[in-house]
Amino acid sequence: MRISAPFLDYLFHFHADRDYFECHEVLEEHWKQNGMQRKSIWVGLIQVAVAFYHYRRGNRKGAVKMLQKALEQLAIQRENIYSLGVDYDRLIDDLQMVEFEIQEHVPYKAYHLPIYDQPLLTLCKTRAAEAGYEWEANVDNAPAAIVHKHITRDRTEVEAEREQALFARRTKERMPLSV
Repeated sequence: MRISAPFLDYLFHFHADRDYFECHEVLEEHWKQNGMQRKSIWVGLIQVAVAFYHYRRGNRKGAVKMLQKALEQLAIQRENIYSLGVDYDRLIDDLQMVEFEIQEHVPYKAYHLPIYDQPLLTLCKTRAAEAGYEWEANVDNAPAAIVHKHITRDRTEVEAEREQALFARRTKERMPLSV
């Protein structure tokens, strides 16, 4: 099985340093470079990370909404999930349970994606240990800089992209129709 570097980065951030925001960042970049299809497996995995980002920060409404979107997105990705070394059935069951727990106001706890592929798991554990993290630790020791990352990040590039898109849309709207 060949696993992409961005997916390995995603797994590291999801399980080792618990930087869910960075999970989103690395897979979004990968998704953008690979066609940006709305029904992509990467979209569903991004949504899972965003859901846990919201859950940890106490944004239950945002977490539930994002988990529901992720479950919908991943429902059509059975073979792709398995091809990544993740147990699809357990993943879906787990995420449904997490959604229920969020709605029942169960406090956030670290979650572990159900990786069944042993060579992948070994690779991930080695990488985590080399970086000084315990793989799948049940305690989330993420510092505030990670927990609240969206507040402190530089948004200059994102805002510039939005401005360009808005300008392009306005320009297109003003163009006269051809006769």
